[in-house]
Amino acid sequence: MVKLGINEKSLPFQMSWYDKLSLAKEQGFSFIELSIDETDDRTGRLDWDKEKRFNLVKDIYQVGITIDTMMLSALRKYPLGSENEITYEKSYQICKKAIILARDLGIRNIQIAGYDEYYESKTVLTHENFIENLQRVVDFAAANQVMIAIETMDDGFINSITKVKTIKKSIISPWLQAYPDLGNISAWPDNKPVQDLTDGLDNIVSVHVKDVLAVTKDFPGQFKDVTFGEGDVDFLGLFKTLNRIGYHGTLTIEMWSENDEDVLIKIKDAHEFVSDLLNKSGLSLEV
Repeated sequence: MVKLGINEKSLPFQMSWYDKLSLAKEQGFSFIELSIDETDDRTGRLDWDKEKRFNLVKDIYQVGITIDTMMLSALRKYPLGSENEITYEKSYQICKKAIILARDLGIRNIQIAGYDEYYESKTVLTHENFIENLQRVVDFAAANQVMIAIETMDDGFINSITKVKTIKKSIISPWLQAYPDLGNISAWPDNKPVQDLTDGLDNIVSVHVKDVLAVTKDFPGQFKDVTFGEGDVDFLGLFKTLNRIGYHGTLTIEMWSENDEDVLIKIKDAHEFVSDLLNKSGLSLEV
């Protein structure tokens, strides 16, 4: 049995949290993934006072749907591996605040992007800084009983569960695991998604579900805004893989439709597309 959730950026931007939670529940989802992105508005959530945090917890209880995971994409702007000492320290402080926010809201799992550096050049130093800084983050997360999960990315630094497992050889902790993105692990020609999921099961704590256009020698791939069913991801095959290996965690639909006029239609269509294939694969949804 698996739980199907949806990322916050799939939901109408202007909605209150109560209405976002209600909409997600009405559409058949079991949870929402909170977004802490690069914008001041969403990064500012890390500094919410106790009243704002408690009000969201009350909304969660009143609606009857949880916020299980957090996407901490603010680390693109403030990467853990930055060569800039100020940015390096800022990224750690952002992670600490995110861990405390997750603890306060009942979020179990913080997904961080598998980038050592995003906007600047990657070097040996950014690689080593990433591991060094991530160790500090994981230690703080462990003390607060919050999971840190590295997402497999649209970037060669960490684009497979195998590469997450390599990072785990340097950071030995049960509080650091993998958050594979079915689209991203499918997009790279050197990856073998079925084997990657099979070999990585003991590290998978959640799974992103999105479609992509694959990378080829003549095309850099498209990792966002690909309509479900129009990309290159073999969802039925990968869902069957998850069923065969005994995965019983969460699946999160990932879209960027929060400002689209037809956002409600896209949410409904995505839920129908994914839930239908999950049923065909033998994976049963928890409701």
